[in-house]
Amino acid sequence: MNEHHLQDQHAGAVTKMRAGLPQPPVFKTLAEERQHRKERLAAGLRLFAKFGFDEGVAGHITVRDPEFTDTFWVNGFGMSFALIKASDLIRVNHKGDVVEGDQPVNAAAFAIHASVHAARPDSIGAAHSHSTYGRAFSTLARKLEPITQDACAFYNDHALYEDYGGVAVEVDEGQQIAKALGSHKAAILQNHGLLTVGQSVDEAVWWFITMERSCQVQLLAEAAAARTGQALKVIPEASAKQAFAILGAPRTGWFQFQTLYSKIVKEQPDLLN
Repeated sequence: MNEHHLQDQHAGAVTKMRAGLPQPPVFKTLAEERQHRKERLAAGLRLFAKFGFDEGVAGHITVRDPEFTDTFWVNGFGMSFALIKASDLIRVNHKGDVVEGDQPVNAAAFAIHASVHAARPDSIGAAHSHSTYGRAFSTLARKLEPITQDACAFYNDHALYEDYGGVAVEVDEGQQIAKALGSHKAAILQNHGLLTVGQSVDEAVWWFITMERSCQVQLLAEAAAARTGQALKVIPEASAKQAFAILGAPRTGWFQFQTLYSKIVKEQPDLLN
């Protein structure tokens, strides 16, 4: 079976899966779109807290403003993810200045996210935190393998940043991370953690959650394999590509987040305030 035939099969599988599914909303005004993005960002931060991805003041999620596209919304420095509401978010420009809101900006959030958003016009959302399994996996200095269906969402679509240069408070470090990320949806930052981006903040948050879980699964699988002496079963390339075409698509990332959003809003409706 040739490559073009496989690509046609993959495209057909994606089309079939999406048939009849909800679509991202279309907005009448930029103000409506801005509020929507801020609510999704606040929900993403609450979910990070719920899943234990917060540790002290580390971590940040951003979403590009729909009108002033050289600025982005982000959580204020030092505020618990578990308490953040849409109205608490601050808007920051690519110089690191807070142009809207009254909280300080995390220097690392500015250094990393400003560089990523500048290098990737398609990156509406970006997420980074020091999650447990992402940190553990990052010390191995290698990429995820396609050992599960879910991990195939990142098949040939994540990078490894190997040049840890200390706490990322300098713009140069952020630029190097953005360069390593390239056109991929995610990066493993060696000795640091995970970084994900998306065409929506919904998508970026979902990629982070499922990538963290994939790191956990691979660590567990490799530990079991080392104990038993049995090699891991890696998904064949053709099957991994087929799974990626479905599970790794931007629309899939957006859709997967919607179930989490509806649940966290029901549990914690104050996040919308």
